[in-house]
Amino acid sequence: MIEVQATGSLTSVQDLGRVGYASWGIAGGGAADRGSLRLANRLVGNGEGSAAFEVLLGGAALLFRQAALIAVTGAPTPLLIDGAHGSCDSPQRVPAGAVVELLPPSQQLRSYLAVRGGLATEPILGSRSVDERAGLGRPLRVGDVVAVGSDAVAAPLVDVAPRRAWPRGALALRAVRGPRDDWFTAASLARFESEPYIVDAASDRVGVRLSGPPLDRRVQRELLSEPTLRGAVEVPPDGMPIIFAADHPTTCGYPVLAVLEPESADLAAQCRPGQSVTFTLSRPRIRVPAQSEGARS
Repeated sequence: MIEVQATGSLTSVQDLGRVGYASWGIAGGGAADRGSLRLANRLVGNGEGSAAFEVLLGGAALLFRQAALIAVTGAPTPLLIDGAHGSCDSPQRVPAGAVVELLPPSQQLRSYLAVRGGLATEPILGSRSVDERAGLGRPLRVGDVVAVGSDAVAAPLVDVAPRRAWPRGALALRAVRGPRDDWFTAASLARFESEPYIVDAASDRVGVRLSGPPLDRRVQRELLSEPTLRGAVEVPPDGMPIIFAADHPTTCGYPVLAVLEPESADLAAQCRPGQSVTFTLSRPRIRVPAQSEGARS
């Protein structure tokens, strides 16, 4: 059992999310940075989708009532195990009665703490992930007790995982064009690929909001709501793009210019306000059936 002694800005339980409920208006949710969650689980020998702690900007403290093997990935938080310094991106042994603390990281947003066996909170619609927007579960509070499960599938095989350096300047994100890139002017598409955008402070687990050169539309008519997914780059009427994150809506009513590749969607989820990002669009573009003219704006 693990007792929550401090939660920092936000600590929640997350796995790889829900599948098959978009028609109910429930997005997949799950870890904002899926690659980091998978890595943390692999480091302790869990299945990649096992539930773990997602900690925003550090500040979490967890009392382990039983000995455990843990791994912390994602934002490089200073890690303390009963006051002694531990290492991120590496399996770490925690004795019974020890307190594990994740201090504020110097860069990025979200750290992931996996425990060998996984976290055994009550699943909702096939997932242990908390999705506040959908009313599925809640973030952890001081005094909560979380059980350790039995999701371990193998013995840990590595001592440390390599970490890619976070860029000092603009973060490069890769995306596939479409499905509605043809709704934008050629000049806007060129600006989108050549000029940086800045992550706005209003960003959250629903979307990463960007500011920068506005993107002008070539097609001005209304768009019927369309299904969407994590990593979609939606452009509202103000021309400022929004990258849909883990808890995004299941449909959108504004054109989607591009969709980030999965690894870039993970990187976007780690961007702090003020982070500069650039985009590279690859081909072929995503295609969808043409819509009827609809109402003109």
